[in-house]
Amino acid sequence: MTTVLWLLAAQGALGACDTLYYHEWRARLPGRPDEMGPELALHAARSVIYGVVFCTVPWAAWTGPSTVLLIGLLGAEAVITFADFVVEDRVRTSLGGVFPGERIMHGIMAVVYGAFMAYFVPVLGRWLAGGGPSPSSSGVPAVLQAGLTALGVGSLLSGLRDAFAAVGVRPAAWPWSVDRS
Repeated sequence: MTTVLWLLAAQGALGACDTLYYHEWRARLPGRPDEMGPELALHAARSVIYGVVFCTVPWAAWTGPSTVLLIGLLGAEAVITFADFVVEDRVRTSLGGVFPGERIMHGIMAVVYGAFMAYFVPVLGRWLAGGGPSPSSSGVPAVLQAGLTALGVGSLLSGLRDAFAAVGVRPAAWPWSVDRS
């Protein structure tokens, strides 16, 4: 279980860097709601899913029927990510497309996510059967649990901001000015 959580933490750290550097600093997506709204909406949904996963999986096993819900969330995250690949290409034409370094970041994140799933699927199978490791009983370092929880809270806040920005709530664009061109 500890390996699963370290891989999840790596995914979260990469996602945070991608969001802060590429989505916020370089593209300033929240300041472009008219053209970037569809991308922001996808980011909002995905961020909420990650927030739930980061805040719960380090602390408790999703055993029995709740495992099906977690599998559904992970499946939805994958569908949202694939849709995001298509939407980013469509909406970012005014920026010259997705930044080359961002594409590389997305590739690295896909590899890490694949490794995470390779280790997590057997755990999910045991949870579905009603057993398996619980993070709290698996000797998971407290710093890892705390770090994932912090990533989860950040992800939930980022998702909320992106949702508001997607529908044009001006304060959600801060510190970027809203581009209505």
